[in-house]
Amino acid sequence: MRTVFMGNPSFAIPTLKAIIQSEHELIAVVSNPPKRIGRGRSLSHTPVGKFSQDNKIPLIESQDLRSDELKNELHILRPDVFIVVAFKILPNPIIDIPKYGSLNLHASLLPKYRGAGPIQWALMNGDKKTGVTIFQIKPKVDTGDILMQKEVDILNDDNMLSLGNRLCEYGAHMMIEVLNNIEAEGKVNGIRQDPKLATPAPKIRKNMTEIDWKWTSRKIHNWVRGLTPFPGMSTNYKGKRLRIFDTSIQPGANLSPGTIIEAGGDRLIIATVDGALRIHELQIEGKKRMNADDFLRGNKMQSGDLLG
Repeated sequence: MRTVFMGNPSFAIPTLKAIIQSEHELIAVVSNPPKRIGRGRSLSHTPVGKFSQDNKIPLIESQDLRSDELKNELHILRPDVFIVVAFKILPNPIIDIPKYGSLNLHASLLPKYRGAGPIQWALMNGDKKTGVTIFQIKPKVDTGDILMQKEVDILNDDNMLSLGNRLCEYGAHMMIEVLNNIEAEGKVNGIRQDPKLATPAPKIRKNMTEIDWKWTSRKIHNWVRGLTPFPGMSTNYKGKRLRIFDTSIQPGANLSPGTIIEAGGDRLIIATVDGALRIHELQIEGKKRMNADDFLRGNKMQSGDLLG
């Protein structure tokens, strides 16, 4: 089938690769235009945009999905289907351009975790399982008919990056299977979502990344997992920001939440409301990310000091 792929981040690339390696025809890729980044303000393409350029795939970089120019360009391509992975919300005039409509890969078992942060919220809520859903896009976000789902275990040491890497690989294989089914049957067969089972997974905001040491150790640990590697959970130490990336739950002393219990060698242990949390990897503002051992060599913390 004639496919147009739409995506931005690295999470989308396994599906793009799978389409290239399949028997389906990739006729174009749509991604956000390049942005100026870094001190040199050089233009940088999205990961999907760069991959497409490197592999000489026709690339459309559009900021405005509602423009007549983009709509006409997509019509001219005569696509059978749009494949959308980690991209913008498609406007209604775009969704129905292809013969079989537009398909999306979503990193949850819909209708659970509709929204921009399904991987983060599954980890932050301490779920043991999540999954991948391929569904047909409708105007209302993440509500379309389900074409395929796969349940995936969440490992104890998973964070957003490791879980996301597994989910995008599973999703890539699933997408090709769905395309094969549509081509064989000549139609899209889906199952309606039950709106009564829907739960939200809203985008992570900056004000959600502050550690509250009055939370339980488990809750802080899960939020660190869900927000690693980006943006990271944060706390304050003597007027400076600390970003926390890797933790483990420890038995604690009866100390005020946020109190440093131990700070020596590779052991940085902080009191919580119900125990303690050991910090294995962190970053102080203006410095690089490092393990606790290296951090404590250059930053003199003392037992009894407070974080937060």
